[in-house]
Amino acid sequence: MKKADRTKKGMIFNIQKFSVNDGPGIRTVVFFKGCPLHCAWCANPESQYSEMQVLWNMEKCVRCHHCMEICPKKAITFFSNEIKINPYICNGCQKCIEECPARALQAEGEEKTVQGVLDVVLQDKVFYEESGGGITLSGGEMLYQPDFALQLLLAAKEEGLHTCCETTGFLKTELFAKIIEQVDYILFDMKHWNSKKHKEGTGIYNELILSNMTYAVKVGKKVLPRIPVIPGFNDSLEDAIQFAATLRNIGITTCQLLPFHQFGENKYDLLGKHYAYKHQPSLHKEDLEEYKDTFIKNGIKAFF
Repeated sequence: MKKADRTKKGMIFNIQKFSVNDGPGIRTVVFFKGCPLHCAWCANPESQYSEMQVLWNMEKCVRCHHCMEICPKKAITFFSNEIKINPYICNGCQKCIEECPARALQAEGEEKTVQGVLDVVLQDKVFYEESGGGITLSGGEMLYQPDFALQLLLAAKEEGLHTCCETTGFLKTELFAKIIEQVDYILFDMKHWNSKKHKEGTGIYNELILSNMTYAVKVGKKVLPRIPVIPGFNDSLEDAIQFAATLRNIGITTCQLLPFHQFGENKYDLLGKHYAYKHQPSLHKEDLEEYKDTFIKNGIKAFF
C-alpha cells in the first residue's frame, strides 16, 4: 500500500473529541470545510464555503467601521446597520480580526496538514482501543477535498485507527471508490428519494449519490443511511414509503432518522446569510413516531 503523504494540507473548521454519535465507540470527528450541496436547513453553514471565513458578531460590534478602513481587499461593507464580509474577495489575512476593538470578528476555518490533524486525533488512541472507536471525517463534505481526505484516511490506517466518514457521496464514482476503500464505516447522508426535490433542497440532483451508495453496499462496506427529517421537504408518510423502497432496492435494511433542529441558527447571523428555516419549530422524536413506523412497516428498521 502506498504510504500516506502526511504533509498534504486541507481546510478544516473543527476537531471534536469524545464524540459518541458519529460512528461506533468513542471517536474524534474532523470537520472538513467545503460542500457541493447547499442544503437550505444546513446546521453548519460555515462548512459550505471551502476557504477560511470571517464571522461577524452583531451583538459585540460597535459599528466603528475600522475593519472596513483597514481591509486591504475592500471585502467589508456596511449596509442596513450590518457588516457584510464577502468571502470571495477576502484573502484571509485576518487583519480585521486582529484589530477589531470589540473582538466582534472571528476566523472560521484553518489549514492543517495530515500530520497536524493526526497529532490531535492520536492523543485519544487509548479511548478508541477500549471502545472500538476511531476517527470520523465529516463536514461540510470530506469528498470536496478528495486528496486531503484520502491521505488522512491512509495515515489513519497506518496508525491502526478504525475509520468512519459522514458523506453525501457526491463525487465521481472512480474517486469515490478510491477513498471509501480506506473507510470502515460509512454514515451516508440521504436528503431525498426524489431527484427533482433533492435539487430543490440542496442544489444538486441525487442520481450520483444513490449510485455511489449502491456501489458502497455492493463492495461490502458497512453503510448506515442518515435521513434528516425536514418539515415540508421530506417529512410526509409518502416520503417515508418512498425512502424505504429506495433503500430496499439498494440492499439496505436499516437507517437513522435525524429530526430537524435549530442548533445552527445563530451561525447564519454570524455569516450574514439568510436562513430559510429561521422560524421553523424543531422536530422531536415523538413528532415522528408514525413516520418511523412507516419505514418499519415497509421493511426498513428505522431508529433515531
